[in-house]
Amino acid sequence: MPQSATDHNTPDSVKTSLRTHLEQSFSDQELKRWFDPLDVRYDPDEKRLDVGFPHAFFSSWFAQHVQDRFEEQMNGFFGPGSIISYGHNGHGAGTSETASTAGKERVKSLDFPFGNQFTFDSFLINKKNYFPLASAREVAKQDSVVFNPFVVCGEHGSGKTHLLKAIANEIARRTDPQSIYFGTVEDLAALFKQDDSFSARRQLSAYQVLVLDDFQLIQHSPNLQQELIILFNAFHDQKKQMVFGCADRVTTYEFLNPTLKSRLEWGLIVNLKQPDLEVRVRFIQNQCRQKKITLDKEQVLILAQRFRDFRYLQGILLKLFAYKELVNKDIGPKDFQHVLSHTEEKPQPALSPDLIIDIVSSHFGLQPKDLKGSQRRHEIVRARQMAMFLCREMLGSSYPALGRIFGGKDHSTALYAVNKIKKIQKVNKETKNVLKTLKQKCLSSEAE
Repeated sequence: MPQSATDHNTPDSVKTSLRTHLEQSFSDQELKRWFDPLDVRYDPDEKRLDVGFPHAFFSSWFAQHVQDRFEEQMNGFFGPGSIISYGHNGHGAGTSETASTAGKERVKSLDFPFGNQFTFDSFLINKKNYFPLASAREVAKQDSVVFNPFVVCGEHGSGKTHLLKAIANEIARRTDPQSIYFGTVEDLAALFKQDDSFSARRQLSAYQVLVLDDFQLIQHSPNLQQELIILFNAFHDQKKQMVFGCADRVTTYEFLNPTLKSRLEWGLIVNLKQPDLEVRVRFIQNQCRQKKITLDKEQVLILAQRFRDFRYLQGILLKLFAYKELVNKDIGPKDFQHVLSHTEEKPQPALSPDLIIDIVSSHFGLQPKDLKGSQRRHEIVRARQMAMFLCREMLGSSYPALGRIFGGKDHSTALYAVNKIKKIQKVNKETKNVLKTLKQKCLSSEAE
């Protein structure tokens, strides 16, 4: 959490600090419209932010238009483990007066355990994809399980995985994130391969929510279909939410067991359309803003017209980011054309936590399992902390997610590691140079 908010924890100083933070994402006019009227208080002992609205209509408007973006920014400001409380009596949600008002308070977690970049608000849509997004929001409310299962179909690069993670993140803010299983069919197959069927079923049945991506890969694991039918029946009978993502329409899957296919058709199936030019332009603009890449309108349009898939766009924007970081902070017209001329119209290698761990472990002459393990040798701890720092800085991984990635460690361990490397690189030139080398390897389009 920023120093100013902890040192001077008065309502005015907290609100001033928050406003300064929000100015990075909202215009002054927007903040005057909805942030300035809020009553904001913070309790550092409980890690609780209390937000009071002037009246109920203001609360309703806030929830519909800016709440997701606001909470995403508050997560970045206060860090993991914080909660937010809303009230609309004009006195702040944490006061005794609010406590006495019947049913007025709403309390939510500020954590995004499945990645803070995966929210409904950051999911870019046009009219063609409005229905899938609206349906996903309804599923995530969890007031009652109405659409079960909820199946999202979409080609690679359509934003399918983003939508699934947004659902999981939203549900996690109302319940225990550990009660949500998020994985792919390959993850599920590995679990059944590792454990006996009974143990795997028992482990999966303990979850309250099942989110399964890349469902089309089940054609490579025919034995898994019967297990999924058993799992499906257990979740459906107990009214526990199931969400599936697949690359094609379920009705076209001839390889599916007829029983499993009919089960999937019990729920709601939505189809995501590929992003059109308008959406791609907005995506590029958002990515440029986050990575601090300066492109003019013509360059943005060139990218949006040439690269039609989000993954293609992520690849070229990653190259531009690498160029800015390692060669020249100002990307001129010649630089832009130079980068583009060396880019084929195919996705660049996806930067992932596993790729970063591989690169860092190789650089220090270690094995990936060393970084994910619990050994405390100095060279292993140093490499592990650097890998955590790079995952946080380059991928935006949340601290709980970093804990899971690096062998199931507590989020406070990841927070400590990232902050320690941040401080060391500011005063230690050798560490700064090592990080620059590692970042260059990670960003290289030739990294395998």
